[in-house]
Amino acid sequence: MKLPVYLDNHATTKVDPRVVDTMLPYFSENYGNAASKQHEFGWRAEAAVEKARAQVAALVGALPEEIVFVSGATESVNLALKGVAEAYAFKGNHIVTAKTEHRAVLDTCSRLEKYGFAVTYVPVDNHGTVSPDEIRKAIEEKTVLVSVMFANNEIGTIAPVQEIGARCREAGVIFHTDATQAVGKIPIDVTKMGVDLLSCSAHKMYGPKGIGALYVRKHGPRVRVMSQMDGGGHERGIRSGTLNVPAIVGFGKAAEIAMEEMASDGKRLAILRDKLVDGITAAIESTSVNGHPILRLSHNANITFSGVRADELMMQMKDIAVSSGSACSSASPEPSHVLRAIGLQDRDVLASLRFGLGRFTTEAEIEYAITRIVEIVQVVRKGTQQYQPAQI
Repeated sequence: MKLPVYLDNHATTKVDPRVVDTMLPYFSENYGNAASKQHEFGWRAEAAVEKARAQVAALVGALPEEIVFVSGATESVNLALKGVAEAYAFKGNHIVTAKTEHRAVLDTCSRLEKYGFAVTYVPVDNHGTVSPDEIRKAIEEKTVLVSVMFANNEIGTIAPVQEIGARCREAGVIFHTDATQAVGKIPIDVTKMGVDLLSCSAHKMYGPKGIGALYVRKHGPRVRVMSQMDGGGHERGIRSGTLNVPAIVGFGKAAEIAMEEMASDGKRLAILRDKLVDGITAAIESTSVNGHPILRLSHNANITFSGVRADELMMQMKDIAVSSGSACSSASPEPSHVLRAIGLQDRDVLASLRFGLGRFTTEAEIEYAITRIVEIVQVVRKGTQQYQPAQI
């Protein structure tokens, strides 16, 4: 076992070696521009992109032509929310979302509010679950979009997406879900679940950074999204810009692997996650697990260590990579808005750590993590400052 132990797979994942092998020829051999229609280099690149488009589509139950490649989930969310807001401004100016959304959604909604849109932020229960009925109550005559995260990036709670989709369909409102943490981890069928728009990113599912996708429903009903980036009309005019062929190829391969190994990965990680949680909570008093006890991602654990600060624990725990919340919000000194939304006081919010297991996490790493965390928490609680982390 090598140190440090990586338990921050919500922030990003290691690229699967099989994905790397698939990508490599598209850097130096098949390096054509997918938009070059006049020669074989372009044809090869285009064929590779379309294969990947079909692979990503299959992972979420979509049609290949419903997948739009973008730079990542943040761009995908921006394109979905701003694109729908602009395309359907004639219908209304109201958006419904949840208080526990990722900053990509919350900050985009904040920007839209400056442009005259009204946003309703629906609360969640103490497990982080948003009620489909509360979503339905929040929908008004001028509502054009509902956006609810599929699985929370901090506490792992899985939303009742299908029920929310049904409420949105009844009300005739477009439904977007930020599924960045869910795609490739749990089964998704956009048709069955009534999802109209879905955002995801390759680097959360053992693919490369810098590539993501937006699913845009094309039939029953067709959803319109106004382009937010102009210049060339790529991706059916929805997102202009030269396609990142190697990354797209890697995204496709990561999706293919996820289709094949999602179930076995999930079962293995749930066992390791439970071992981690049980080992920590049994040995350390005044600890609690945040998020839904059952309807949660198999690789997630968010634990509050009452009486200590998470940042102090992480400083002492340099041989284990964990986080105190979303990587996209790590520059902010504010306590987690997600943990606040489920009812934690700031002292407990600041005492919470997020553990993210992954495909390459081993049992030996989990056993090591338990031993180290128990030792460090006990030392920090005693106020001892002489603790020396293991050499890396």
